[in-house]
Amino acid sequence: MVGKVRLTTVLKILIVFALLYIFLIGIKFTGISFKLFGKDFAEQLISLYANPFAGLFTGILVTSIIQSSSTTTSLIVGLAGSGVISVEAAIPMVMGANMGTTITNVLVSLTFITRKEDFRRAFTAATMHDFFNLFTIIVFLPLELAFHIIEKSAVFLTDIFQNVGGVTFTSPLKLIIDPVTKGFQHFLSDTLGISDIVVGIVLLLVAVILVVFSLLYLVKTMRSLVINTTEQVIDRYIFRNTFTAFLLGMLLTAVVQSSSVTTSMIVPLVAAGFLGLNRAYPYTLGANIGTTITAILASLAVISSEDGGMGSTIGLTVAFCHLIFNIYGTIIFLPLRKIPIYCATKLGNLAAESKKWAFIFIVGVFFLLPLLILFITR
Repeated sequence: MVGKVRLTTVLKILIVFALLYIFLIGIKFTGISFKLFGKDFAEQLISLYANPFAGLFTGILVTSIIQSSSTTTSLIVGLAGSGVISVEAAIPMVMGANMGTTITNVLVSLTFITRKEDFRRAFTAATMHDFFNLFTIIVFLPLELAFHIIEKSAVFLTDIFQNVGGVTFTSPLKLIIDPVTKGFQHFLSDTLGISDIVVGIVLLLVAVILVVFSLLYLVKTMRSLVINTTEQVIDRYIFRNTFTAFLLGMLLTAVVQSSSVTTSMIVPLVAAGFLGLNRAYPYTLGANIGTTITAILASLAVISSEDGGMGSTIGLTVAFCHLIFNIYGTIIFLPLRKIPIYCATKLGNLAAESKKWAFIFIVGVFFLLPLLILFITR
């Protein structure tokens, strides 16, 4: 009898990992589809708006469209390195990219919309990331415009690290996911000869199906395990305290090279009640810092290969701006975590009681408001 129970538990754990793999493929398909829709548009948009306020909302809009702050930051680094935009103009865009990347978490939380309490927790977990970024922008954008504290810090680090040389690193997640995602994409575009727009639509539909399916059964399977034991392992051991949760988020994201993936992974854990907000929050802040490592390593590699050219040095400065923005935000709003968590909880309660507020938040913050600001400042 004991052996049968153990076998069932092992099978359920394997099912959890299989569903998590399907979920990650769905998230990857989402990113690919939006890049197919809007990468050229994104590059044109970034190059048009050098005004700091417009630049902030450009970063939000572009990253919301292509769902990858790494891609947006790479575009910004490239444009800054080629002289199209200045470092001063790039910094608000990087701040906006930090905000825009959180849309993935919010969209993942919508898969729980039919289950009120699960959705309340999921939407709260997703939006506390938004409120962290919002409050960090409110504090540091004016300080940056007045005193250039982020730019000066980034230039200081650039002077130290520009002769270090680059490090190449391949995410293990890419090794297990890319063969499936890229293989299917190439099948549609190369074998079947379908246009990029149609491929994007197909991949987006497949992504929605995979994400909804995986999250639906992921939560059910996790709840069918011994809940008390599962909760104890997750909340008391893996996320034992603020430091371990923060370190886990930072290291995991540095390895996986995608904060969208690592932060959206904890949404179902919070929704199922296995992980508390006080542990999810430092994990998210750690992921914010971890996601900047990729751009920094890439910039160091470019400098190494180009003998420290001015353009590549500027690219490294912009990459460090992204890191410093998140470090400064963490220094202030990790101790003051109650503020973003409180705001996210209030919004989560509102969205759980009336679902329309969730859609108003998503469409308004990530699309309508940025478009309105860009229209006014054009």
